[in-house]
Amino acid sequence: MNNNPVNIQDEVILVTGAFGLIGKQISKAFLQNGAKVVLADINVNALNAIQDEFAELFSTDNFLVTQLDITDEQSAASVVQQTADKFGKLDVLINNAAIDAKFDKDGMSKVNQSRFENYPVDLLRRSVDVNLTGTVIMTQAACKQMLTQGFGNIINVASTYSVVAPNQNLYDFGNGIENFKPIDYIASKSFIPNFTRYIATFYAVNNIRCNAIVPHGVYNNHDQKFLDNFSKMSPMGRMCNREELEGPFIFLASKASSYMTGSVMMVDGGWTAW
Repeated sequence: MNNNPVNIQDEVILVTGAFGLIGKQISKAFLQNGAKVVLADINVNALNAIQDEFAELFSTDNFLVTQLDITDEQSAASVVQQTADKFGKLDVLINNAAIDAKFDKDGMSKVNQSRFENYPVDLLRRSVDVNLTGTVIMTQAACKQMLTQGFGNIINVASTYSVVAPNQNLYDFGNGIENFKPIDYIASKSFIPNFTRYIATFYAVNNIRCNAIVPHGVYNNHDQKFLDNFSKMSPMGRMCNREELEGPFIFLASKASSYMTGSVMMVDGGWTAW
């Protein structure tokens, strides 16, 4: 008999960066599997559209859409309090919000093309403020609630670039224009695996778990040249479909992973195995 099934029925899950590609996908999956979900994101311009989109699919009794700035301690504390007020607890925090240079068709024009030696320090500081300090602030706010209720589960979203360096050849599209995965993302996301271990060991005695998921290369309308490059470098020969992230997140959010803490789960098509 399985005493710890993959079941998230009535789990209360707070997702940061919930209006983005991964955040929205897993939020829907959580709700489809019976969880209560708080969708929190800094993008206030998308708030009403997200509210309407989710209200067409799910009962508003089961989700909350709210603005969140993870770099602001009051904002983080407020969203945790909103979660407790609406649902009575906070089972799971998903630390998903982050600044990242995207190489899909919509993101390419926004990428700073500077080489490492010329990369603007202000952009580095901004990413560290969000991806590193913001993740700490959000986790602090969640842990206060989890300590009060006597349990909790934190899932950090890392990156393959938390584990290995970028292969810059991935961003060479053969058009004579130099593209690079910038240092701000690598510097600010590299702390996630060890931060995960820190929180896991610090709070194990308090019945609070912490694990990380390492996704890589989620398909989102990329140019064919990028897809070709990616396929050559990936053992599985393709990018990740966003639906393929649902299972790992649901597993870590459920009691099926109850003896896992401090783990870094690779969901990267084998990218870091080479």
